[in-house]
Amino acid sequence: MALTNVLLLSQIAGYIVGLILSLCIIVPMSMHQDEFNGHCLLFSKGEWQEVDGQLLVSWASRAYCDYVIVVGVLMFLVCLVQIYRMSLFLYRGQDSSFLSAFVEAVGCVALCAFVVTAAVVVTLGFMTWCTNIVQRFPSCEDAAGQDIDKVDKISTNGFYMEIGMAQFGAWGLFATCVGLAVFSTLKVCRYHQLQNIQVSMYRERQRLVHEGDAPAQPE
Repeated sequence: MALTNVLLLSQIAGYIVGLILSLCIIVPMSMHQDEFNGHCLLFSKGEWQEVDGQLLVSWASRAYCDYVIVVGVLMFLVCLVQIYRMSLFLYRGQDSSFLSAFVEAVGCVALCAFVVTAAVVVTLGFMTWCTNIVQRFPSCEDAAGQDIDKVDKISTNGFYMEIGMAQFGAWGLFATCVGLAVFSTLKVCRYHQLQNIQVSMYRERQRLVHEGDAPAQPE
């Protein structure tokens, strides 16, 4: 199998994995915001009340959760389009042009930056929330299902699993983006190498033609 086909198949597989992992971000983060009555636990802090044992939460901005969801939706759409586009290339026995491969490589690097930012936001934001929780519970997971904030009417039944899944999806998606960026860069390098070979062959052919047209030296 040609190197081009291997890279194309690898890219398709990578985008399929990215599509699945993006759903691992979108679905649990959306469920979390719904269960927390529109609030976002990422980077939220609070103080435990001695009177009723409730957590008085100082909610952080919803923008943290919204950003993570937007990145997930963006990656879902990109992966969906790329799977369709590259499947057509594979079916027709073609491949993208040099310019298209270059744009794709740059785009993958940009997506890596967006995704790693989302992964860091989820990780650090969840750690901030769990720092408050472990002041009352042995572990952050033990607070799942506990009625810790009646004022805001939040449901904590699945927050640990939901944010944990989103965290897994974000870091997995980042690793996938890095792989896709590598594949795209390899394709650009291959195109550049082929172009150099074609230029060298053209110059060699021109040299041979000129040598053949040169008049013979008299004896």
